[in-house]
Amino acid sequence: MEPKKSKISVRNVSRSFASANGEIVNALQGINLEIDDAYSREGRDVGEFRVLLGPSGCGKSTLLRLIAGLDRADTGEVLVNEQPVHAPGKDRGMVFQKYTSFPWLTVAGNIAYGLKINGVPEQQRKDTVAQLVQAVGLSGFENAYPETLSGGMQQRVAIARTLALRPAVILMDEPFGALDAQTRSEMQQLLLKVWDETASTILFVTHDVEEAIYLADRIFIMSAHPGTIVEDVQVPFDRPRDLSLKQRNEFHELQNYVLGRLRRAPGNGQVRVSV
Repeated sequence: MEPKKSKISVRNVSRSFASANGEIVNALQGINLEIDDAYSREGRDVGEFRVLLGPSGCGKSTLLRLIAGLDRADTGEVLVNEQPVHAPGKDRGMVFQKYTSFPWLTVAGNIAYGLKINGVPEQQRKDTVAQLVQAVGLSGFENAYPETLSGGMQQRVAIARTLALRPAVILMDEPFGALDAQTRSEMQQLLLKVWDETASTILFVTHDVEEAIYLADRIFIMSAHPGTIVEDVQVPFDRPRDLSLKQRNEFHELQNYVLGRLRRAPGNGQVRVSV
């Protein structure tokens, strides 16, 4: 088995902003986290699924943007694959809560977009698109335009487009937050299925406790104002997972523990207990 390599390293990072009235707002303060590559018992590189969980407004999205290279920290440093982050890069893919498909491109065109601008040959693009369309359950919609798709289907496009470039790290900013409960649950299952086949490291932002526990290998619990990491919680449930896990007593016990930890953390903000 190869030695573990650091996938994401955040060291003593702080970030503040000026409000509309000129007041300085400390969004993040003294953030430290480490995510290493992960391997199965058989030695297969499987990546790891980490979740940033905290109340709304605690700086989760700000931290994700720093890792994506879309913003810069005031202090500290961010490294991905042991390299300092100064700008976006192909080693990181990002899925936002807001649907981000190009409205003038079809489903296939959106998925192929990153491949095309990176010079991937046409036949290879077609093969990759066909594989991903099937993987995310969009077969038959290759020629549809985003405006004709439901919210859940648009997020399937966003996930497929992100996976097309095979990034080592996938950053997801509450990607299912705008979906109804049933679609949200379906998308959680889809994400776990697709992730199991990619070996990417996922860092997923949510303020939903149930979602965090169902998806994650480990959960970084954040407090609000300023955002800090107050605990790194290991999720003990084996994979693969299905929806019956949410009905187990052990699941509810961990849910109560995490919710209690959030309530004891400094600051104010809203969290969601379940979908």
